[in-house]
Amino acid sequence: MKLSVIIVNYNVKYFLEHCLNAVSKACKNIEAEIIVVDNASTDGSRSFLEARFSNVKFIWNETNLGFSKANNLGLKFTTGEYTLFLNPDTIVPEDCFEKCIDFFETHADCGAIGVKMIDGSGNFLKESKRSFPTPAASFYKLTGLHKLFPTHKKFAAYYAGHLSESNTASVEVLSGAFMMVSDKMLKRVKGFDEDFFMYGEDIDLSYRIKKTGFKNYFFADTTIIHFKGESTQKNNPEYAARFYGAMKLFVQKHYQENKWQQKILLMAIATGKKITETKRKSKEKFQKKQINPKPASLLIIADQIRFNEMIQQIRFSEKPFVISGRITTNNRDDNPQSGQIHQIEQVIEKEKINYLLCCENGLSYQDIIELFVKHHKKTEFLIHAQNCSSIIGSSNKENNGMAILHQSPEN
Repeated sequence: MKLSVIIVNYNVKYFLEHCLNAVSKACKNIEAEIIVVDNASTDGSRSFLEARFSNVKFIWNETNLGFSKANNLGLKFTTGEYTLFLNPDTIVPEDCFEKCIDFFETHADCGAIGVKMIDGSGNFLKESKRSFPTPAASFYKLTGLHKLFPTHKKFAAYYAGHLSESNTASVEVLSGAFMMVSDKMLKRVKGFDEDFFMYGEDIDLSYRIKKTGFKNYFFADTTIIHFKGESTQKNNPEYAARFYGAMKLFVQKHYQENKWQQKILLMAIATGKKITETKRKSKEKFQKKQINPKPASLLIIADQIRFNEMIQQIRFSEKPFVISGRITTNNRDDNPQSGQIHQIEQVIEKEKINYLLCCENGLSYQDIIELFVKHHKKTEFLIHAQNCSSIIGSSNKENNGMAILHQSPEN
């Protein structure tokens, strides 16, 4: 077996449905296996997913084991030369895995690979490439200096800002949302540290891989969508406790020999936790004052049949939409329309489109990702796949990066 893909699920069945659809397409030309470890989801994930994906091995936990333990459990069933740890709220392009494996096999010093990630609005995710949380890097991030000097090697060290998002490079820390590691390396470092329930485990694994003398690579030649945070709502009070608790555990584990650095980092972590909790409380007060949202303008990329189906699905959305028109993907479609694929820019500007719904039946996942990147400052995005029963998307501007989910009624 060439590749094993492990996905840990917790109450995000619709995102996982799309993720598995994309992963299955990306595995088409390679020998691969897909393993989903469910952490006791209560959203009906089992009944919804198991029948839809006969090619996937599902492991159904009776309790929430956390991210690290669940991934290690999945590792017990893998047979691949390489293992990919992948978040359920991601979309990968069709050639993603082949490119990553080719890179592995042409770089003998490669211990692990991460890729370029964009969020559900098409913006580059800085956590695609990071440095270890040293006292200096943590201080500059906490004080906001990394935002003032986003490409400075010193001030923007936390997110390796001096390294271009367009160039492949060796980095210190990769994201657990997409982390491909060789089977030999995983056996050497013994997988994830199970003391990390959630968060920090990717930093710890990256650190231990680096200590073996191998490199962690940020691979910029493929891009994935990471809707980010769908399994862990950041406005939940437990988020700060878990995230900063994980950071504290990492510092206590890896900075034992340098007590002054450890002390500074622990102080920074405590300060960061207080700031996060203060921001959360302020947002909660603001959200309570918000009135019902106005209908948003929605442009759909689809053929006429799919367009009609999408209109029916949108009727069941919690968010109100006004259907603004249809973009076609070929010249043969002569039904009434707003424009063709090369005219999207003009249509968005002219009609003041809020959302663009990309239908995978007329576009590849690679096409959709390219649209996200190209138009990310113009509109927000939604995705529908031909084999999926739901529409997924997210809006950073209105929902703090959290997803807004649209689905048709289940039969």
